[in-house]
Amino acid sequence: MVLDLTMSMAILALMGALATIAGCLEDLESDVGSQSNPNSQVQLAPQMGFLHRIFNKAISGEPISNGMSAVIGGTVTTVLLSQKFYPLTAIVIGAFFGAIILGIFATTSYAGRVASQTRFKQPLYMDIMRYTTPSIIGHNFIMNFCLVAIAYIQFEILGYPFTIPFLALIWGISVGAIGSSVGDVHYGGEREFQNREFGCGLNTALSGRIVRKAESGLRNSIDNVWFCAKFGGPATGIALGLTVFFSSWPTTIFGYTWKAIGVGVLIVVVLIIMNRLIELNVRHAYGPYKEEKNEKEAKA
Repeated sequence: MVLDLTMSMAILALMGALATIAGCLEDLESDVGSQSNPNSQVQLAPQMGFLHRIFNKAISGEPISNGMSAVIGGTVTTVLLSQKFYPLTAIVIGAFFGAIILGIFATTSYAGRVASQTRFKQPLYMDIMRYTTPSIIGHNFIMNFCLVAIAYIQFEILGYPFTIPFLALIWGISVGAIGSSVGDVHYGGEREFQNREFGCGLNTALSGRIVRKAESGLRNSIDNVWFCAKFGGPATGIALGLTVFFSSWPTTIFGYTWKAIGVGVLIVVVLIIMNRLIELNVRHAYGPYKEEKNEKEAKA
C-alpha cells in the first residue's frame, strides 16, 4: 500500500513537472509570436502610423491554436504507438509534427497579415521571419512533448478512459487559457505598453501606440520573449503545474471520495484568499488603479 502510494505520488510529481515546463514554454511561444492579448494592438499599429518589427501570427486564440498543435502531436503519437514504436520516440515525433504544423500556420499568418497592410507601408522583415519562426517551433515542440507525455501517462499508466489525442487536446486548450490569463499580464501590461500608468488600461484614442524601442535598437519579438522569460513564462508554468498537482493529489491520496472533493474545495478557498492578499499588497506598493485616482481627484 505504501509502495503504491509512493509510486502514485512520484507519477503525480512527474506530471506536475511536465505541466510546469509546458506552461512556461507555451507562454513564451505566444510572446515570441505576439499571440497574446495585445495582439490586436500590434495589428492596429501600422494603421496608426507606427511601423514595427514584431512578429504577429495570431492564428486564433491561444487555447485553440495550442489545442490544435497538441492534438496533432497526440494523434501522430497514437498512430506510431500502434506501429510498435517506442513510447518516447513516438512522443518526440508526434510533438515535432505538431510544432511544424503550427510553424506553417504562423508563417502564413504573419506574411498574409503584413501583405494586407501594404497600404500602410508596413514592411515584411525577412530576418524577423527567419529568426522568429524557428523560435516559435522550438518553444511549441517542448510544450507538445510535455503535454503528450502527460496524456500518455494518464492513458497508459493511470488508466484514464480517454484517448491520448483527446487528453492532449484538453491539456493544450488548458495551457493556452492559462497562458492568456496569467502570462499575458506581464507581456501586454508591461512590455508593450510601458508608457502607461499602472492599471490605467488603454484609451481608445491611443490604440496602436505600442512600445517599439528595445534596450538596444528597435524592438522585435525576440526582445519580448527575453523579457517574458524572466517572470511571465515561469508564472504561467507554475500556474499550470500547481493546477495539475492540486487537482490530482487529493484523489491520489483519498481516492474518488467526498473527502477528496472537500480537500479540493479547501484548496480553491485558500487560493482565492491568497490572490486577494496579493492584490491588496500590489495596490499598496504601486498605488491605486487609474480609475480610483480619477474618482479621488473628482471628489477633491
